[in-house]
Amino acid sequence: MGRGGAVRATRVWRARVNRGTRLELRISMKDFFVCFIQMFVAVDAIGVLPLFVALTEELTPRRKRTIVIQSVSTATIVAIVFLLAGPHILRLLAIVGKSDFDTLGAVPIGVPLITGPAVLTTGLLLMSQHSVGVVILATAVNTVLAGMMFMAAGAIARLLGHAGVRTVSKIAELLLASIAVMMVRRGLFFMVREFMEK
Repeated sequence: MGRGGAVRATRVWRARVNRGTRLELRISMKDFFVCFIQMFVAVDAIGVLPLFVALTEELTPRRKRTIVIQSVSTATIVAIVFLLAGPHILRLLAIVGKSDFDTLGAVPIGVPLITGPAVLTTGLLLMSQHSVGVVILATAVNTVLAGMMFMAAGAIARLLGHAGVRTVSKIAELLLASIAVMMVRRGLFFMVREFMEK
């Protein structure tokens, strides 16, 4: 591949899916950036930091790293499976019981703290506007970014302080609410336009 091909903003991957049909995954840098920002707000890793610190404060650094890897893996897999399989997966997310340290990374940190209702809903809405590949990539990058932040949870918590963490989390909530309003407004606009055209 020449230099011109290497710097292209858009790449197309084709993956074989059910019974030989093909799913085209278009990766556009512009679309990825739009999806990344919305997913970053939905994941709200800063808001999860205090819970992560509280749940892992008695553990060794090595054990914390293991939990971060476990939580990021769980969050990424659950998000991707849900995005591909659709709303039927919601029935599988009923989480009951108390978690011990062996499953702490998967539940409750991976699901539902990282990949929760906000991420799943945002993902489905984004898939109606962007390609599957863009949404999956944006989701995966954000879950990995959350893991990196958890690795440095102690330093970030000390830097921002309790009030700082709460402030950043509230800002993320406001951004998520504004995104939701934008999507609802867009949906109403299309509904009214279709009604007027009939």
